[in-house]
Amino acid sequence: MAVAAAKEETFRKYSTEEAQRYAQYRQDYSQALYDAVLLFHASSGGKNGTLVDVGCGPGNVTRALGTHFQQAIGLDASPSMALQADEISRAAGATTRSGEPLSFYQSSAESLGADLDEGHAIRDGSVDLVTVANAAHWFDMPAFWRAARRVLRPRGTVAVWIPGEGLVHPSTPGAAALDAVLQRFITRDLLPHYLPGNFLFRDRYRSLPVPWTADPPVRGFDRGAFERREWDIAYDKPFVRGGDRPVGLDVIEAAASTMSPVTRWREANAELVGTERDVVRVLRRDMEAVLRENGVAEGEERVRMIMDGTLLLFKKSG
Repeated sequence: MAVAAAKEETFRKYSTEEAQRYAQYRQDYSQALYDAVLLFHASSGGKNGTLVDVGCGPGNVTRALGTHFQQAIGLDASPSMALQADEISRAAGATTRSGEPLSFYQSSAESLGADLDEGHAIRDGSVDLVTVANAAHWFDMPAFWRAARRVLRPRGTVAVWIPGEGLVHPSTPGAAALDAVLQRFITRDLLPHYLPGNFLFRDRYRSLPVPWTADPPVRGFDRGAFERREWDIAYDKPFVRGGDRPVGLDVIEAAASTMSPVTRWREANAELVGTERDVVRVLRRDMEAVLRENGVAEGEERVRMIMDGTLLLFKKSG
């Protein structure tokens, strides 16, 4: 049975500073993943007119795929995220296939641009590819599917993906013990602050409502064209760009701080934020202890991860 996600409020309330930190420490996706989306889209009758990236965050996906489309639009429910994506894209000189700048707006996944002012609203039947990266677990999926059906052209594509939790690479000293530390961090510290969407994430979208399992079902999508692809930890092409490179504990600590359950833990334990009892600080110290026990010198602590993920591909009938 499909599980509905709770409405996400943590990221929607992000300040400018929080959005900047998210943009700095959340990793982009690999070219192999982007190529898989583009190949599926083209080989199944998709065109390269308009891309809409929903829940765009700092705009990584909008920029990466926007170069293949005449128009590229990023939407995010958080005004700070949409603004951050726009600033990064302008600073990078990012453009579409036609040379136009990318566009970013505050809009929910459920309205999918229908709530924008005249001149910017996304018209019915005007979109070729809708992407959703690491965000669908926060959507009202039946409403999203109705909105996607509205905006897509016939044979348009919806590509939805999510990274996994990953594993510590065996080449890292104390890899098994580090994996145990990370799992304890999740189950002991974060699970009490999980929302239904976080459980959809952990389940790798196996229970995510898709058009034919939504309540009520959403017609207009080709069930026979649906594909679910798994990037397991043995796959030779990475899911996350640079996901298998060793990183320092400063990066791990900063990246963990962008997780929504960590934000909620800190809201519930405001007096501990910034102290040695902060949940992410405890994680770092536990990882340091394992690395030291396995011969890693102070200041040399680095961890190599293996990142997995899941990609879901849908086609509008037509």
